[in-house]
Amino acid sequence: MTVTVETLEKLERKITLSLPLGGIQSEVDARLRKLARTAKMDGFRPGKVPMNVVSQRYGYSVQMEVMNDKIGAAFDAAVREAQLRVAGQPNITPSAASPADMVNFDAVFEVFPDVVIGDLSAAEVEKLQSEVTEEAIDKTVDILRKQRRTFSIRAQEEGVETGDRVTVDFEGKIDGEPFAGGKAENFQFIVGDGQMLREFEEAAVGMKQGESKTFPLAFPAEYHGKDVAGKTADFMVTINKVEAAHLPEVNAELAKFLGIADATVEGLRTDIRTNLEREVKNRLLARNKQGVLEALLAKSEFDLPKSSIQAEIERLVAGARADMKQRGMKDADTMPISEEFFRAQAEKRVRLGLLVAQLVRENNLFASAEQVKAQVEEMAASYENPAEVVRWYYGDQQRLVEIEGAVVEKNVTDFVLANAKVTDKAVTFDELMTQV
Repeated sequence: MTVTVETLEKLERKITLSLPLGGIQSEVDARLRKLARTAKMDGFRPGKVPMNVVSQRYGYSVQMEVMNDKIGAAFDAAVREAQLRVAGQPNITPSAASPADMVNFDAVFEVFPDVVIGDLSAAEVEKLQSEVTEEAIDKTVDILRKQRRTFSIRAQEEGVETGDRVTVDFEGKIDGEPFAGGKAENFQFIVGDGQMLREFEEAAVGMKQGESKTFPLAFPAEYHGKDVAGKTADFMVTINKVEAAHLPEVNAELAKFLGIADATVEGLRTDIRTNLEREVKNRLLARNKQGVLEALLAKSEFDLPKSSIQAEIERLVAGARADMKQRGMKDADTMPISEEFFRAQAEKRVRLGLLVAQLVRENNLFASAEQVKAQVEEMAASYENPAEVVRWYYGDQQRLVEIEGAVVEKNVTDFVLANAKVTDKAVTFDELMTQV
């Protein structure tokens, strides 16, 4: 079979499919005869319906079915012959001119581009490095203590201190007028935890139970409440109750309470270090992977299939709707969402997907069974019953597919870092934890 491929625009192609009318009609007749053997119609016994009646009843639908099957098979054979990688679904329409004994169709479709990976040795990648310090462990211990703190009523003559839990009444006004959300009674917060704006917390420090105060508070320009963002309000606050915080001692009892196997202070710190090192490893992998992907993007330019971009946009829109629904937003399924908002992100995802796939094929960076097993076991190690977690992953093929994807991404990251111009950059533990 000789296939003529016409280039229309960039990645758009057209081929003409020719089907013999005799072959189509023969297949239609064969399917109608098969259908007649089991057809049930009023007035006839099963299998005894005359062919002309079967043809009149089912002829059009069978003809469409045969036509679709023949066109699909012809299209698949044509693209295989031409060695084309089709992106999306073809648009197939009857051709303007067909011979008397043939019926022709024009198939217009897109193909995937030829992806050429640039010279990786010239690619510049910044590789982040970090480590878990004693200070980071100390901060984690403090967080664990705060999560288990208790409170007791302060003496009435004692003022509010940072860390205290206070119960207050407050009312805010802008230009003398109350505003939505600016008033509350018996509202509770912990001073210094950042639940309230800094000026509000600072105003409470030093106040005593039963005391009231009026103070100005400037809302940031980026404040989530648009009606008050960038404006200054006058707040009156009354302290109803002041409770001092009591943190548990760092000792064997705390370690035992937290479920540490080696219920000692040293065992607690060792457990924290293990968990933090796992988190640091994962964050470094994610950040360095992002640096690698950006380097790949910078080295590669090629056209993208419109159909692939549109499919990715639809996935992003569906994800946005699912997120809105999870947040309890009404009409999440029907709310208008502009597809253009996601176009740049979709184009980037499609481009990266093609780049990574090409890099994996060219350099055999597929996930091996041993790598997948090691990844599953590493993830399971942080659980109380690792063997059960391993069985859980291997009990579902989709879960393993996700693990394989993560392993492939790591293979790609390692490969690019091994071949690119890499600059090491040390970042502190806090910087790594706060950066997104």
